[in-house]
Amino acid sequence: MAWARFLQGEARSWAGRGVDLLFPPLCPICHRETAAHPDRSRDAADSGAGVCGPCGRGLSADVGRCPRCGSPSGNTKGCRACRRAVQGWDRVVVLSAYDGDVREAVLRAKRPGGTLVIAALARLLVDRHGDTLRSWGVETVVPVPMHWWRRSLRGASAADDLAAGIAARLSLPWSRVLVRQRATRMQNEIPIDGRRDNVRGAFRARRRIDGGRILLVDDVMTTGATLTACCLALKAAGAAGVDAAVVARADSQGSADDAR
Repeated sequence: MAWARFLQGEARSWAGRGVDLLFPPLCPICHRETAAHPDRSRDAADSGAGVCGPCGRGLSADVGRCPRCGSPSGNTKGCRACRRAVQGWDRVVVLSAYDGDVREAVLRAKRPGGTLVIAALARLLVDRHGDTLRSWGVETVVPVPMHWWRRSLRGASAADDLAAGIAARLSLPWSRVLVRQRATRMQNEIPIDGRRDNVRGAFRARRRIDGGRILLVDDVMTTGATLTACCLALKAAGAAGVDAAVVARADSQGSADDAR
């Protein structure tokens, strides 16, 4: 009955408030109590998996970016650089530049116990670009895959967790349809001009994807070589189109040293 469901909902709500009183929620970025933060704003704090207002605003602060390559640009039709580049994706959204607090958050998300951080980044990305992502008509969210051996050593994949979080916020399915069939060297170990060759042919789709539009997700983009190789594999499997979403883009050579 309606009144019974109402009472159940109220009971869950009060129980949740009691838990918060006993164990106040902490911002996964700065580890301060979000409820007691001196600059806590509900829209910023509640949107990013408990991220406090200052952290939410700091991680989401960014410049205008080219919608094709993600480079800093005010041109909504694409910049000069992406007109020359070979890219496999159609459009891309970026949460912020790979620098400062964003860089630290991404690195923490890759370490053991980084689940809450990656969940916060996923939600902040959708909060910032959700309307754009929904307008693209994507049907499935797909993470850039980690090789099985490296995954077994790390125990988790930040891209998988990021894809799951973004998909949940967009009410879309997500799938590990891509597989990294070759254990490539880490991109940050290779000079910029050799990264495309390093990942060329390294990915394949587990099955056909006839006609679907894919949202490809990763934590960091530098040259775009990894995303391009993944996009080519998805399109070879029949994807109608591939768009991309990344937490951060390395805009300078200095920040690219530990990025893809």
